Amino acid sequence: MYFLRLLLLFAFLIPSLTQALDVRGYIGVSALHFINDPLFDKQHQHNQQWSLLSEVEFYQAWNNDQDSVLFTPYARIDQYDNERSHFDIRELSWLHVEDNWEVRSGISKVFWGVNEFNHLVDIINQDDFADDINGEEKLGQPMINLTLLKDWGTLDLFVLPGFRERTFPGENGRLRFPISVDTDHARYESSAKDKHVDFSVRWNHTFDDYDIAIYYFKGTNRDPYFIPDKDSNGELKLIPYYNQIDQVGMDFQATLEEWLWKLEVIQRNDEFDNYAALSGGFEYTFYTLFDSSVDLGLITEYSWDERNDTTLSQFQNDIMFGARFAFNDVQSSEILTGWIQDLDYTHLHSFKIEASRRLGDSWKISLDLWLFSNQKYNPLSKDDHINLTLKKYF
Repeated sequence: MYFLRLLLLFAFLIPSLTQALDVRGYIGVSALHFINDPLFDKQHQHNQQWSLLSEVEFYQAWNNDQDSVLFTPYARIDQYDNERSHFDIRELSWLHVEDNWEVRSGISKVFWGVNEFNHLVDIINQDDFADDINGEEKLGQPMINLTLLKDWGTLDLFVLPGFRERTFPGENGRLRFPISVDTDHARYESSAKDKHVDFSVRWNHTFDDYDIAIYYFKGTNRDPYFIPDKDSNGELKLIPYYNQIDQVGMDFQATLEEWLWKLEVIQRNDEFDNYAALSGGFEYTFYTLFDSSVDLGLITEYSWDERNDTTLSQFQNDIMFGARFAFNDVQSSEILTGWIQDLDYTHLHSFKIEASRRLGDSWKISLDLWLFSNQKYNPLSKDDHINLTLKKYF
């Protein structure tokens, strides 16, 4: 009820705030339909799961647009999963811009990477895994970001005071591990726990048709390890453990006429491992397919992780094939399909479709389909689902 009142409060305040601020965003409803009954006893037994969601952006600029403030709250209210019902501040930051430098401070989001399926180098923001399993929904991260704009490239310096723990579906939720994750008792290698101050520096530059970026990150691992433990009732739980890491990463993209070549590489060192991982491939686009307005992009990517079977990543030795349809119509219709195949365990695979289309001037409908390999040791084997979302933009 708290999140519902908060969502209604946003809807009530928006008309008055738009008179003083630049306000935009959406309010939406999502219908999640599971094709099969759940695999685990404590998961809710309903195949239909509804949720309300909203993201609003409040923006104000002054000083000839050299200074601005951005505030972006996000809320979701889920019908059955209490962990999926949550509120987060995606952005609450002040930006000051000069000719060759700028500084941003507060809570913000930063995305790094070029790949479609595996965002290997992206590390600043934490995954909002309770909201969606695709790794694209992120929690806001406290930061101070100084950007230097030079002829030899762009240099970003980050100070990250405070850490956001990853969210997970609740015990009664779908799309979860066989053993539920106890997010209330997370453990840390650092004695500062979630107050540890992380640092990162990144350089990126464009050479003609080539874009390259290199970075170094030192701080709390965004990907937790899991420690089996028992709760007060003697039930087995997984405790997230966040250790300290040093990571070097690089992403590269070449745009050569119809070809788009991509590569992401990392080298990570922590108390357990010192390993490398890479992910890359290409996208070839057929423009104006069959003399129509449709563009078709064919995507192939490969991901490899040096840890092999010991990795917690789903991309330890996997190949991904996809197709992107851009209809280039006034409704901005798009369809993305993808097949992910594990090369070590050929029985493990998944298939997804992401489609979206505008309805009129202010509505948008989107459909997400996920199908997983039906194997008894795959925790998602019964979680094939269709997610239909309708959003009203303002």
